Amino acid sequence: MARMIYQLRIALDGVDPPVWRRVLVPGAFTLDRLHRVIQLAMGWGDRHLHVFEADGVQYGVPDPDGLLEVRDELDARLDSVAVKGSRLRYTYDFGDWWEHDVAVEDVAPADPGMRYPACAGGERACPPDDVGGPGGYRAFLAAYADPYHPEHAAMHAWLGRAFDPAAFDPGPRTTLLRRMT
Repeated sequence: MARMIYQLRIALDGVDPPVWRRVLVPGAFTLDRLHRVIQLAMGWGDRHLHVFEADGVQYGVPDPDGLLEVRDELDARLDSVAVKGSRLRYTYDFGDWWEHDVAVEDVAPADPGMRYPACAGGERACPPDDVGGPGGYRAFLAAYADPYHPEHAAMHAWLGRAFDPAAFDPGPRTTLLRRMT
């Protein structure tokens, strides 16, 4: 049987204009590998906890204290929890609470001339880690863009790098994804 590739559209909830990515991922990837794909494709720093939800079941890193009841993401393959047309929820950073809608747009045999995973498209830069969720990101953008805003200098100092919220290039994302395999 041919290796099946899942085309996923990952959209960040609560952010306008939309921030999203389209990735091509082998269906045999476990959810822990899909977590890494999402982190690299979106541009997150992978510094916080996360959880997947598929059909009412949560998957993640098991909590040694048993406070968070999740199935082990190492034991769940993408092709066992999703089919074409289905959706997963991916939540990253339980403090900022970044929710992602992961839609399975297509499932098709792998192209033998292509390497996977790959980032096939997307729009807009990912919000910085620790910016405060969707509301904090809106406040950050307002202060960052307006040199007369009272928090403008503080936001630039906090981020410590240039930031263009409209920028996105799938090429560097694909390069990072290819390094993970």
